[in-house]
Amino acid sequence: MHVRQNRSGSMRLARSLCIATVVLPSALALAGCGGSTAAAAKVEDCGTGRTAANVPVEVEIYRGTVACSEAMSVEKDYAQAIVEGHVPGNGGGAPVAISGWTCQGFSTPQLLKTGDASKCARKGTEILAILKTSS
Repeated sequence: MHVRQNRSGSMRLARSLCIATVVLPSALALAGCGGSTAAAAKVEDCGTGRTAANVPVEVEIYRGTVACSEAMSVEKDYAQAIVEGHVPGNGGGAPVAISGWTCQGFSTPQLLKTGDASKCARKGTEILAILKTSS
């Protein structure tokens, strides 16, 4: 962009527009990043488990704090309860208590949309079993 030097008003306007074009999007991007970083939950990957159908899943602590060893144990016990027929519903879809946790499988449409196979929750802490994708 070329601005004539003899028109100081036009020159200031051009500079202001140029600065606004660079600064405003940067400020908005930084504001967006700062807000989402503060609000983002820390997700902890605990490793690979298996569903009752022996399908590999990633076990994650999605919300709250719990040891990965406990999260893995809860997910394993939940899968075992489904295999043994202790979980009502189609494919173990109904909620069931596992060692003080409430575990429940997600419906097929939800699973296909999010990849979440099941969730176990206790006092605000959530453990998710997420279908592994090949990479």
